[in-house]
Order: sequence, then structure tokens, then C-alpha cells
Amino acid sequence: MSLRPFALERYFAQHEFSARYVLCASDPETMPVRDLLALEPGSAERLAELRLGYTQSRGGPELREAIASLYEHRDPERVLAHGGSEEPIFTFMHAVLRPGDRIVVQTPAYQSHYSVAEEIGAEVARWESDLSREGAPDLDALEALATPATRAILLTTPNNPTGYPFARAELDAVVAFARARGLYLFCDEVYRGTEREAPRLPAVCDLYERGVSLGGMSKAYGLAGLRVGWICTSDRTLYERMAALKDYLTICNSAPSEFLAAIALRNAEALSERVRAICARNLDRLDAFFAERGDLFEWKRPRAGTTAFPRYLRGSSAAFCERLVREAGVMLLPSASIEAGDERVRFGYGRENLPEALAALEAFTGRPSTGSG
Repeated sequence: MSLRPFALERYFAQHEFSARYVLCASDPETMPVRDLLALEPGSAERLAELRLGYTQSRGGPELREAIASLYEHRDPERVLAHGGSEEPIFTFMHAVLRPGDRIVVQTPAYQSHYSVAEEIGAEVARWESDLSREGAPDLDALEALATPATRAILLTTPNNPTGYPFARAELDAVVAFARARGLYLFCDEVYRGTEREAPRLPAVCDLYERGVSLGGMSKAYGLAGLRVGWICTSDRTLYERMAALKDYLTICNSAPSEFLAAIALRNAEALSERVRAICARNLDRLDAFFAERGDLFEWKRPRAGTTAFPRYLRGSSAAFCERLVREAGVMLLPSASIEAGDERVRFGYGRENLPEALAALEAFTGRPSTGSG
């Protein structure tokens, strides 16, 4: 296996646990176990009695039923649980692609969306988002990107890093395009539920017979430490291929993580509303911050997600981010770390300490703002 280094993860490994403030995190504010258990009376006692044996490789019945409730058809047989959301990306790519195949990937994107395909020997056609239009995709470009060798399209909505949520007409157009050509459509939906100023769309697995919806506990629910992710699909052949590949990876999930994830998903709307509320407050603070720094950043408020991708106007964003973390202890993610040029930075706005992080950034830029508190 010749996977190239994961640039974003290497950058986080270098700075995440040494920086005073992580102002680029995609995962929002988490919560202690006691607060999660408080959502269901008696759950603390049930957790204490939980046997620490193996779980079912496809996910326990309680977890898969809770996941299935997020989708229109509510069928737990369509759900395959994984260890986090990274693993199902890997299993999907290896289940679908062979050397010489082609996959169309919406970019900017999480690196595994294309690096795993490249390692397999597939050709990646990058479907570039228009960063001047919030990160909207160019639907007309799909025709030129798809060839007879194309096996799948991969998109992310709401998007990381831009926060762009597909419009229903855009998603329907991609589904129709994939259906007409018999392509798999893998939709990274880990930010589904974070929409604030855009409608929540149906999941791809509910719109298309070869659609695959990716979900997880990290983003919309603020529970990254559980390390539980999943896919939902009606394609039984693909499902079985991915399940067989998982036997060579995590095999099954942690029993306590599955127990806690099931509680969370039975209370999914309350948890995602908590995340949305934190994000909305912090976006107001970012609006005020950027309003006073039009000479440094080009800003547009994202309508969904937990990340934003403003343009830095003073040269190399990578150099700016390195100085910022070294001199002020504030971590921002340069666009070079997600192979999106060198003029943007990713902000994360889902954490409660954003006001303090912004204050440190303000001091670094030299002009304190009244909008950071």
C-alpha cells in the first residue's frame, strides 16, 4: 500500500495538542459522558452493567435501529456501522474501484476522498467547487468529467471546508446524472443536521438505489470521541462487499461507544440543535471580526456546517498560519493542507472557546475588535 501522507492530519498532529487555541476544528464542542447519559433515565445503570465483549460486526441492533431512524425508510438492514467515518470511505473505495477505474470527487475535500482511490490505481477527476459562489459546484462540468471508466461520484454536503449546502435541485441533478450512467453516488453527509440558513435535504440513500450516505457522531452531534460512523445504502451487493472488507479492519466497534452512540441518536435532534446554537452564536462573532478586517480577509457567512473558508488577502496563507500558531498559539488550517491553493484558511466555529481564540487572533493582527466577546 502506497498511500501518501494525509496532509491535514499531519498538520493537526503537529499543532492540535500544543496550540493554545484550535480555531480550525471541524468537530464542534463535545460533552461529558454524564450529560449524554442524563438524556435517558436509567442509562448510567445500564452502562455500568454492559458486558465488554465483541459487538456484531455490522453494528448491534440497538445502534443500527437508532441510525436507521435518521433516514426515510428506517431500515436497519441498510446500515453498516464502522469505526468512525474514515473507515467507510476506505471500505467503499476498495469495494467499488479497481486500477484504471475513474471516480469524480467534489473538491476541496477531505483527502481520503481521493487519496484512497489514487492508491488503488483509479483516476480521480476533481469536480472543483466555485469558491467565489460559496463553494457551489458547476453542474455543467460533470458531463466532461465522466467517462466510460467512471464508477462513482463522491460529494460532500454540507461541505467541509466551505460550508456550502447543495440546493435540492442540484442534488436531484447529480442523482439523475448518476442514475442515467449506473454510477454509485457516495455522499459524505457527516454535517447533515448542521443546516442553519438552508433546508436539510433528504439523504442520498433515500433518493437513489445506488446511493450511499456516510454519517458519523463527530460533526453534527459533537461526539467525536465515540469513534462511530456508518453508511446507509439499499445496494445489497455493495453492502456485502463493504461488510467483508471491514472484517480486515476494525471488525466491530467498541461496546461502550455503540451504547452511547445509540443514546445520542435517539436524541439526535436535541444534540444537533445544541451544535447549531453554538455555531450560530459564533458566526455572529465572526461576522463582526471580519467586518473590521476587510483588508485581511474576504468573508462570506456559511449557511451550514461547522467550518468556513475565507480568503486571506496578504499573500501566503500557509506562511500566515505558521506565524500565527508559532507566535500567538492560535491554530488555523491553511488551504494548502487540503490541496486548495495557498490563499485561504479554514476556520472552525463550533467550539465554546471561540471568543478567547478570536481575541488572541485579534491581538496578533494588531487591531482589537469589539465583536469578539
